[in-house]
Amino acid sequence: MKRLFLAIAFAALSVAGFAQSADDPASKDDILLYLRTMHSHDMLQKVMQVQVQSMRQLFHDMLEKEGKLPADFDSRFNQVMGDLVKNMPMDELIEAMIPAYQKHFTKGDIEAMNTFYSSPVGQKVLQELPAVVQEGSQAAMPLMSKYLEDWKGRMDDEFGGHPAMHPSDRKPATKN
Repeated sequence: MKRLFLAIAFAALSVAGFAQSADDPASKDDILLYLRTMHSHDMLQKVMQVQVQSMRQLFHDMLEKEGKLPADFDSRFNQVMGDLVKNMPMDELIEAMIPAYQKHFTKGDIEAMNTFYSSPVGQKVLQELPAVVQEGSQAAMPLMSKYLEDWKGRMDDEFGGHPAMHPSDRKPATKN
């Protein structure tokens, strides 16, 4: 009986030694599960598409204001940015992000986030967030355009029209 008690005690202590606490660092597998729960591939694609649309509007407005908007701007911009998004190395980006998650979140943090994002409200957040970001970006675009215009004026004042501030005004180098 004493041997049986010792065997059970040893087994219990052995299992407890292998158990992880919520304060332990998150493992790569913990992070990958979290990123799958977040639908990170889809989320990154949607966020990039929203950012592309915001950038398109910003560049369109800037070029139009400067009188340099090409007639085929939309098709050229969409082609270039479509290639950028389509060829983005998503798996490598996600792998590169794992250490940052591990640095800032414990195993318990990741488990709590997985619990939230697996819930109906968490899934709604994931579903609606791209639209919220897009609508927010569209609302902020006029403010950003004005801010950047003001900033460009301050930079011109600060650097007195230095050529580095106006790369499009530079003359191409001539070959001798």
